[in-house]
Amino acid sequence: MDAVFFGVVVLQVLSCAQSFPNGAPASACADMIPRHGAIQPQPNPAPYTIQTSSTTLQPGNPITVVIKGPDYAGVLLEACSGSDTTALGTWQTPPSNTKFLECSGNPQGAITHANTLIKNNSTVYTWTPPATAKSIFFMATVAQQRSVFWVNVKSPTLTQSGGTSLDVNNSAERTATPVLMLLVVLMLIDPGLNSVLQPSSDRRTDGYASSSSRSSSLRGIVPLRNT
Repeated sequence: MDAVFFGVVVLQVLSCAQSFPNGAPASACADMIPRHGAIQPQPNPAPYTIQTSSTTLQPGNPITVVIKGPDYAGVLLEACSGSDTTALGTWQTPPSNTKFLECSGNPQGAITHANTLIKNNSTVYTWTPPATAKSIFFMATVAQQRSVFWVNVKSPTLTQSGGTSLDVNNSAERTATPVLMLLVVLMLIDPGLNSVLQPSSDRRTDGYASSSSRSSSLRGIVPLRNT
């Protein structure tokens, strides 16, 4: 009986030691799996979402992040890109009851819990993107307690914002094309317009022809009569 009791105590001690109440270990940076022994993540969808202060990112401009949902005790939060597990960017001063976790050689590459005190919708994390970031998403592991946690809580993807440039040449071409077409149609209807569009030197040497063309054109116009 004593041996059984001793065994139970040992298992409880080992279980507590493996639950990391003071933060996720660095070994969890890549797969985001807390080392809770044989306990598996919850199979059902997480009751959490990650909300950000912006849907775009600009290098050096901080973005705030909130994990929305029920109160939670444990957390591991990183910024990633594509299928790369490298922790990107720099987290700023951690909120209460959380701390930095060094991931991918970055001392401020992730945020984790510092204790098991409650974190909630008012816990705000601040992250600054690196200069090389084109698109990123936030990934979190959230634990309500040691035996109840969810992994792969993911935010929508944020992409780098950029100014809209105006293509002046294409714009000018698009404007000039219908104008030229209109001139061609008018010249077919009224050949006298050719003389108007001729250079001034050509008009001086061929003034009579231009005048004759305009006169013949005018003779073809029948004035409207009042009815």
